[in-house]
Amino acid sequence: MKVVLLAGGMGSRLAEETIRIPKPMVEVAGRPIILHVMDIYHSFGFSEFIVACGYKGMLIKKFFHDLHLMNNDFTVGIGDGEMCLSPTCKLNWRVSVVDTGLSTMTGGRIRRLRDWIGDEPFMVTYSDGVGNVDIGKLVAFHKAHGKLATVTAVQPPARFGNLELAGDKVTDFTEKVQRHETWINGGFFVFEPAVLDYLTGDDEPLEKEPLTQIARDGELMAFRHHGFWHPMDTIRDRDLLENLGARVLPPWMDFENGKAITSTDIPAELISA
Repeated sequence: MKVVLLAGGMGSRLAEETIRIPKPMVEVAGRPIILHVMDIYHSFGFSEFIVACGYKGMLIKKFFHDLHLMNNDFTVGIGDGEMCLSPTCKLNWRVSVVDTGLSTMTGGRIRRLRDWIGDEPFMVTYSDGVGNVDIGKLVAFHKAHGKLATVTAVQPPARFGNLELAGDKVTDFTEKVQRHETWINGGFFVFEPAVLDYLTGDDEPLEKEPLTQIARDGELMAFRHHGFWHPMDTIRDRDLLENLGARVLPPWMDFENGKAITSTDIPAELISA
C-alpha cells in the first residue's frame, strides 16, 4: 500500500524556519521531520512513499535525490567524476517526489496524484505531525469496516489550563490537564481509490467538502489513537519535539507502550501556552 505524504504547504506559523526551507524539511533531532513520519510507516513494513510537494519543492526533490549518497559510502574520481557506491544503508524505501503545485490545497494535491496512486487502497498523512500510531491496527480496522475512508482520531495536546465554573464561581482549577474527551483529525488516513472521485479541484482542501461529504455518505470511520501525537505548527512545537526526539526511543516510535505516553505526560514547561 502506497503512503502519500502531504508536503506542499507554506507553514506560515513556522516562518522563522520556513522562510528558507519547506516545513517538512525542518529538523527534529538532526533529521527532517518528514523522515520521522516515514519511520513510523516503515516500522510496520510500508516503504513506498509519494511526496506531494509544492512550496520550495525543489529542496525536497534535491534532498531525496541525494539521500542515498548521504546514507551510504562512496568513492568518487575527482578528475572524471566517476562514482562507485558502497551500500551501507539497509532501507528499502522507494520515494516518488511529485510537484503538485505551489498553491494547490490538500485535496487537490491528492487528486493530482491519481495516476501515481493507481486503483488500490492507499494511505495519506501530513508531513509535520508524529504519533505512535499502530499502522498495522489502523489498516486492519479500515479493512474490517469496509467503508471508503478512515481517519485517525487523536486527542489534542493540552496547551491550556482548565476552569470549571458554576455561574461566576470557579469550582476547579487545573493546569494543562486534558479532562474532556475531544477528538480531532490527526491525519494517518486510509482511503479506498473511490475517495479520489470526491476530489474535484486544486483549490479544495481535503478537510472541507470532500471529507464532509464522505462523512455524510456514511463512508468515513474513525480509528481512535489514545497514545502520543503531536503536530509541529509553531516554533515551540518544534522545540518540544526536538527535546523528545533526543530520547533513545522518541515517544512517536514507542509502539510497545502505545498508551503510556500522552500529551498530558509531557512536562508543562515544554508545552506551548
